[in-house]
Amino acid sequence: MAHSFTVSSSELLLEAPIISVRRDQVAMPGGKDAAREVVEHFGAVAVVALDSEGRVAVVEQYRHTVGRRLLELPAGLLDVAGEPAFDCARRELREEAGLEAATWGVLVDLVTSPGFADEAVRVFVATDLTQVERPAAEDEEADMTLTWVPLDRARRAVLEGRVVNSIAVAGIFAAAASLESGVEPRSVDEPFEVRPTALAERRRGVGSGGDMKRI
Repeated sequence: MAHSFTVSSSELLLEAPIISVRRDQVAMPGGKDAAREVVEHFGAVAVVALDSEGRVAVVEQYRHTVGRRLLELPAGLLDVAGEPAFDCARRELREEAGLEAATWGVLVDLVTSPGFADEAVRVFVATDLTQVERPAAEDEEADMTLTWVPLDRARRAVLEGRVVNSIAVAGIFAAAASLESGVEPRSVDEPFEVRPTALAERRRGVGSGGDMKRI
């Protein structure tokens, strides 16, 4: 029989606005326990927005963790209590790219760093686009720029090392594969089964409604 990795105890090490860190004691094969640190995350969404000319909307945003601007897809945290992933994707596309879409699908679900974090991202595809007013942005997003790149050129930029954001890499290649293979994107109603829950449930448990980043 497959071993059951049960948790005997957990300790919260860090509580911060967009992450928490906990240490679990986990039963290992052979009878001993081992400590495993887990970075808890709200999860996120990203959007491959394709126009009628086959171009993808790409944003450039400063990321302090790597000290540089990265080429990315419009994306955002699932940090609003109870908000469906699809609603978050529509909001982020409007806020970051000034776009709305009439046609949507699910391209791919990602567990971004399963060795130490529970973050998962659902990547949508959006077509039949309409330009709308983009709300005023703050912090890094005030410096964000938007460009349109042919999908084949975006895929080449990945292979050339100019697009390194893992969510953008997956979304660009998934969109290209979907178009080339004829495999239709999944329904936006399909359950997001790998969406992380630990951080959101704890924040809601202590009364964090609405914006769960407020602690």
